[in-house]
Order: sequence, then structure tokens, then C-alpha cells
Amino acid sequence: MKQGIKKLIQVTASLFFALIVFSCVQTRTLTIEIPETAAKNLPENIQSLTIVNRTVDEKYHDHNTDSLQNIFYRSEFKLDTVIYDLQAVDTMLKALGELLFESGRYDFVIPENRFLEFNENKSLNYEMTWDEARSLCERFNTNAVLSIDHYKTRIKTSISNESFYNPLTNGLFNAVLAQMQVNYEVLIRVYDPVSEKIILNEVQHDSLLWEDTYTNLHDLVNRFTSVKQALTETSIVVALDLSEKISTNWNREQRNIFVQGKNEFEQSGNLALNGDWLQAIVLWGKISESSKSKTKKSRAEFNVAVGYEMLGDIDQAISWALKSYNTMFHPLTYEYIEKLQKRKNELQNH
Repeated sequence: MKQGIKKLIQVTASLFFALIVFSCVQTRTLTIEIPETAAKNLPENIQSLTIVNRTVDEKYHDHNTDSLQNIFYRSEFKLDTVIYDLQAVDTMLKALGELLFESGRYDFVIPENRFLEFNENKSLNYEMTWDEARSLCERFNTNAVLSIDHYKTRIKTSISNESFYNPLTNGLFNAVLAQMQVNYEVLIRVYDPVSEKIILNEVQHDSLLWEDTYTNLHDLVNRFTSVKQALTETSIVVALDLSEKISTNWNREQRNIFVQGKNEFEQSGNLALNGDWLQAIVLWGKISESSKSKTKKSRAEFNVAVGYEMLGDIDQAISWALKSYNTMFHPLTYEYIEKLQKRKNELQNH
């Protein structure tokens, strides 16, 4: 029993010494963006999209903000109606294109004549012909067509007098409550003319609510969100929702590399910080092979692991992180292996 205790103390002392050695080594923290596969990721061969709308007909108008607002004022802000606003659907197309492009996953084209012919007698399930999809892709040199095949916004507004509790006076006060709810229904399809398959058939329906209170109706109405603005904001929400579903999302995380040491560590560290990970890996690999110091060797192996992750090779990153861990234990290495394994599991699940 005593021998066992003595051995444990020796191991603990050695571990403590190793932690001290590592803690004296300077590291540089890098903020990186980790790609997360989209929930409804399109096939890898779909890299560019022609974005169009197939819902616009004679009912749509580019409503003036004031004239649209007057429709609701005349009804004393108590109305439930469908509004066909051209600017709203156009804003959705433009916002969607920019969001898809910013994700780094897609290129896009929005044609000048982006509102394709619409026949109101056709059913909701009417699909674009493959000849039409193929023609659009060939004309704009894209892989697929993203089409808004249904778009509907219903607006419901209300005004009411309400009593509210004021905790400062411990009493009630009367105020006017205004509410505006926008319900939307959208059908988005992505047409792949090569396979002649609809590779996305996405229905979105939800509602957005705006509400405010004030002591008098006149001032409340003047400061309340306009109907035009609400329609525009709704279209942007639709674009955001779709983009999140089909785009690569980027999560910010932090990584460390060891930079303090002799000249070769400084040189390789500078290469990494300037984005030349491949050359940095070569130098760290040489340090790992030639070094007789476990501390130095483990640091170099750790850096190689980070380098391979930056290059997108998760398997190699895990392999080198394990080498570093086996050469010399350090909590930083253990935590990094867990992060890498999590990333690998996420990639395998998609």
C-alpha cells in the first residue's frame, strides 16, 4: 500500500512539473471560423444558382409607404388583409442572394427580368418545366434555379385601450396598445436541370409581431412601424431562414499555437499567422523529427495538428494531436483532441 502511495506521489510530481514547463511556454490565440454543414445542404455539384420569382402578377404593386399606411388608417388600424408588395418580394430575392454568397457556399445570379411569367389559374404545385430551368441555367451559366413559387403575406392590425401596472406607483395606468402581425407563406424550389430533379422543396410559414403602447393614439401611430417596413422586414426574415437551412454556417472558435522558442518556432509561427499553414507544417515537422526535448517535440506536434485542421484535414489533425499528447501530456492538448473529435463526428453525421 505504501509503495503504491509513493509511486502515485512521484507521478503527480512529474505531472505537476510538466504542467509548469508547458505553462511557461507562450502561445498565440487565433480566432477561426469553423464551417457547419447546412441542415438541408444541396448536392456538392450545385455551386451556383439563378434566383427568380414566379409569383408576381397584376395584383402586385410597389406600394408607396404613405398610401399603404393610409389604407390601414382609414380602417382605424383594424384590418385583416393580404398585401401584394413588389418591393418586399424583390428585397427577399436580393437579400437571399447576398446571404448565400456571403456563406461562401454559392455564387448567384439574379436576372434583370427576375419575375417570370405567372398564371394565376395554375395550381400551387405547378412546377417549372425542365426546358425552362435548363434555359435559365445555360443563359446565366449556373448549376440550378432557385425559384420562389409561392409567396403570400397577410397583415392583421389592431388598436385597443389597455390597463397596465406601474410598479413605481403601485397602480394601474391606461394606454393605447397597437399590434401588427404579418403571416407569411412561402414555397421555394431548387431545380437541377441536369438530373431533372427538384432538389429542394421548402415550405416556410410563420408570423412576425410588432406591438407598442403609448398614452395617446396619435403619437403611437406616428412612431409605430409602418406596414411597408414590416413587409420588408418579413421578406428579409424569409431570406435569413432559407439561407440558414441551405448555406454553410460559420461558428467562431479559438485555437492556440506555440510560438515561443528558438528561431525556427518564431519563423514557423509567423508563417502560420500569415496564413501559410503548409510551409509552417513543414517547419514544425522538422522540429518534431530533430528535437530531443519532449517539450519542444510535443509543442511542434501540437502545432502541426492545428495546421492540418486549418487545411481541412481533420484525420491528420487528430493523428498529430494524439502524437503530441503521447509525447507529453498537457490539458491544452487533451481539450484540443476533444474539439477535433467533435468536429469529425459532426462531419460524419452530414
